[in-house]
Parts: sequence; structure tokens; C-alpha cells
Amino acid sequence: MPKISICIPTFNRVKLLSWAIESVLQQTESDWELMVCDDGSQDETPDLMAAYSDPRIRYLRHPQNIGKSNNMRSGFEAATGKYFMKFDDDDRLVPEFLARTSGILDQHPAVDFVGTDHWIIDSHNDRDPLATTQNSQRWGRSSLPPGLVKNLLAITFVRQSFQIGATLFRRAVLAEMGYMRPNIQNCEDNDLLVRLALAGKQAYYLPERLMEYRVHAEQQGLGRAIPYLQDKVQYLSYYQFEDETLEQIRQSRLQETRLLLGLRLIESGAVASGRELTWKARQFSPAKAWAGLGLSLLPQSWRSQLFHRWRQG
Repeated sequence: MPKISICIPTFNRVKLLSWAIESVLQQTESDWELMVCDDGSQDETPDLMAAYSDPRIRYLRHPQNIGKSNNMRSGFEAATGKYFMKFDDDDRLVPEFLARTSGILDQHPAVDFVGTDHWIIDSHNDRDPLATTQNSQRWGRSSLPPGLVKNLLAITFVRQSFQIGATLFRRAVLAEMGYMRPNIQNCEDNDLLVRLALAGKQAYYLPERLMEYRVHAEQQGLGRAIPYLQDKVQYLSYYQFEDETLEQIRQSRLQETRLLLGLRLIESGAVASGRELTWKARQFSPAKAWAGLGLSLLPQSWRSQLFHRWRQG
């Protein structure tokens, strides 16, 4: 049985996938297995995977798309290691990631998972120091003390400091939680971390940049925003926190997300459903809601241009 199981879910990213795999091959810790889970790619991913002869690498190909979280669950179900991690096919691990994070789990049996900081890289694989610093500050990692994490629910839900692709878990703990919920395309990572916190699991923060997270144009656009916001509404609706402050934050974020989704639906042309959602969430930001409702009365071509200018402004 390998010490560490790694899952890389992939879909039509053959040019980036090789970089992710190579980052695993370059790890200073060699006791691992890698499952590359292909969610029905139509590019040259099978040809790329056929070129790897390392017996530690397994290629799990689904003949058709089964969905993001379902694809990741297939990798988890195939895993046999004591520890488990998943990172995306457009990201990379720093060579010391597995050694540094597994070493902490080895030394601290009560710790259930170890999270690290990470670099921001661009489409050319270059690190962006300024964007990295801003990202660490934005998500509260710059001020997060190293070691055992206090008030984990606030850290995972409010500050969202942990990035699941930069985190190593005990596989048994993930199995206890049922790993990720099935049939989810977005926010499945946030949901898992919140469920771990609610279950009273123990986290450790290692303030070292041991992963590289890629930012590129593929992550932007209206087509990407709408399903993301729809899944975020679902994610924020799963819970009702006992802590009054956390519950107020959850309710506020839920209303904000509903409003943003309503505005995006209006922009896309789904005017009736967009108006209904925007009206129901108008209390979060009345000015923004009324502006969106006003734009919904315009012709589609004008509406799209004005929404674009609105976002740019």
C-alpha cells in the first residue's frame, strides 16, 4: 500500500495535464500512487497517458462525462494510500509538497489534514509574486498562524483560507465524511472543508508555498459564471449554523449570490427567471437590484453592452 494517493481529475486539458503529472514525478517523497481521472476527454489525453510507464500512475478513463465531483469521487474510491490529496489538471505541486505535508501527519496523529499556502502562476507557468501575495492576503493565509488551526469553521467558511489542492488529508477521515458530495460541478471543495470543520476535525496550517495555482482566461466568462453561482446557492443552502454570527454571514452570502445569479441570468437572456431571483434578493443591495431590473427592460444587444460596461466600471 502506498503512503500517499494523489488524484488529478482532468477534462480536455492535455497540454496542461502533462505539467501537473510531472510535478508529481518530481516529488522528493516517492511513496505515492497517482490516479489521473479522465471525465470523457475528447482531446489527446489517452495518447498522453499511454506514454507514461511508471507503475505508480493509473489512468481511469470514463467513456463519457460524468460530472466534476463524480469524477473526483472515482479517484478517491480507487485510492489505497494512508493519505490522500486532489489537485487540478492545470495546477502543479512544488517538489517538497508531499514530504513536508505527510511529515506533519506522521508526527501529529491527531491532525486530520494539513493545508499550505500556494503560488499564483500564469498561462506560461511563471510565478506572479504580487498576485501571490495579494491572494494570500485576500484569503487570510498571511495572518493565519502556523500549526493547529483554532476556530476551523470560521477559517474554512468565512475566510476560506484552505485551498483543497494545497492540502493533504488522512484518507480514512475523508472516507468517514463520504468525501465530496456527488453530482456537483462547483463549490464541492468548500463544502467538504466546511463539513470537516462541522464534524470537529483537526487541521494544521503550514505557511509555505508548496503548490502552484494557475489563473487563466478559461476561468472567466458568462458561461462559467452562471453554473458556478447556481452551485454556490446550493452550497450555501446546505447549512444552518448554530453560531449566530456565522449564520448571519451565511444568510448574507446566500442573498448576495442569489442577486448576482439573477443579474447574470438577465444578462444572458433568461430575463424572467433572472428578474424573479433579483427581486427576491433585492434587500442585499437595492441599488444594484433596481439597476439590473431596469436593464432587463432593454433589448438584448443593448443589455449585454451595458452589463459589460457596468462590470468594467
